[in-house]
Amino acid sequence: MERIVVLGLGNILYGDEGFGVRVAERLYSRYAFPDNVEIVDAGTQGHPLLAFVERATRLLLLDAVDFGLQPGTTVEKDSTDIPAYLSAHKMSLHQNSFSEVLALAELKDCLPEEIRLIGAQPLDMTYGNTLSPLLLSRLDTLVDMALHQLQAWGVPGRPACPESVFQNPEISLERYVPLPA
Repeated sequence: MERIVVLGLGNILYGDEGFGVRVAERLYSRYAFPDNVEIVDAGTQGHPLLAFVERATRLLLLDAVDFGLQPGTTVEKDSTDIPAYLSAHKMSLHQNSFSEVLALAELKDCLPEEIRLIGAQPLDMTYGNTLSPLLLSRLDTLVDMALHQLQAWGVPGRPACPESVFQNPEISLERYVPLPA
């Protein structure tokens, strides 16, 4: 069976840098998906994310992306536009970017059949542990973009919460399971 992995990337302690994680949280808390779909708080885990990439048939990345665009601009890229490279200049073994995870998967010949990136240009990476008002206003747009991509892959996402929960942008996510340590 096809395995679809959705990775919410970023660090929620640095404002808009945590945008991808927040989009993944909304997807997970508001929609129910079949068992072959994993929604993951990937955070900034680096190398441990290789296991998720290896088992994915299709990989959807959600992230704050800096393409030098107007802040708040949404971005969709396919695997040909997502950088995958290795770097030898590290201060620590824990200092891996997601681009390096993709490069390692490519070296191991285990890249997913299809990779898509959906993101938004950040406004402020030092806003604290909440998103800037601009990216907070883009959350539902990115959720819709992610749902559209999942539907294109044949995955229905049906609402899993009462409509009243949707009104709270800082929703409590008791069911959301982060990446294991």
